[in-house]
Amino acid sequence: MDRLTEMEAFANVVDQGGFTDAAKKMGISKSAVSKHVSSLEARLGARLLNRTTRRVSPTEIGLAYYDRARRVLNDAGEADALVTSMQSAPSGLLRISVATDFGVNHLSPVLSGFLAEFPDITVNMVLNNRYVELISEGFDMAVRIGELEDSTLRARKLSETTKRMIASPSYFEKYGRPQKIDDLNEHKLLHYSSQASGNVWKLTAPSGEKRQVRTAGWLSVNDGQSLLNAAISGLGIAYLPCYLFADAMEQGLVEDAMPSLPDEVQGIYAVYPPGRFTQPKVRAFIDFLVHSFADKGPMNW
Repeated sequence: MDRLTEMEAFANVVDQGGFTDAAKKMGISKSAVSKHVSSLEARLGARLLNRTTRRVSPTEIGLAYYDRARRVLNDAGEADALVTSMQSAPSGLLRISVATDFGVNHLSPVLSGFLAEFPDITVNMVLNNRYVELISEGFDMAVRIGELEDSTLRARKLSETTKRMIASPSYFEKYGRPQKIDDLNEHKLLHYSSQASGNVWKLTAPSGEKRQVRTAGWLSVNDGQSLLNAAISGLGIAYLPCYLFADAMEQGLVEDAMPSLPDEVQGIYAVYPPGRFTQPKVRAFIDFLVHSFADKGPMNW
């Protein structure tokens, strides 16, 4: 007889307190359940159940076996559910959290293609500049940029970007171009006010030395696009990711303030709650993003 069926029959007898109710739950005859349990006991060489005319209860050995058997049956059920889930068409509401700059410039443009490919999915994309708590705030996933905080979340890399200091040609004509990191103290720096590190830019010198520059300046704003606009208008030097300024640089609206500095490369990740398997709608969207951004980064945006 099938070993898993024997386990299931035995576990149901324990759960239901008898052969009759176990048979009803399994949809087979009472005699079939009895045969499965007897076969299991014969194979193990141990009595697992105490049988009386009024009730059935597990022996000490039977109770210990039941605990392990129930775990095996639960795992088998989850394995079956996983296969069913992975084969089913992705559907339902997908809630996404993403940084405003990246969401507006790069996620929004590809959503139409995703929704056309998966018409049974509806998307609720929330743009903000903070790290949301995915589970407690009801998000299925988030797109995050830069070094990931320690967490139990699962992550998949979508692409890379690089951060550079940029300003307009008119700014450099008026104030000159910094030649070394210390020269930044004499320049107008545009600050991103929602930065977790505070008013500090973390830079790497050509020598590889890690430096920090305090960025008190004319303007502090919690929006990257506004900082880019300020840099284009000649207000100062902004420190921004390439995915935000790439078009402006290609058009000659901004230039690299210090080309000699090494690139500060940042990963772009899809993060989602841990679990034994990923929801089809989440897996479908992440796969779609990986494909959409396959030709992007770090400087190619």
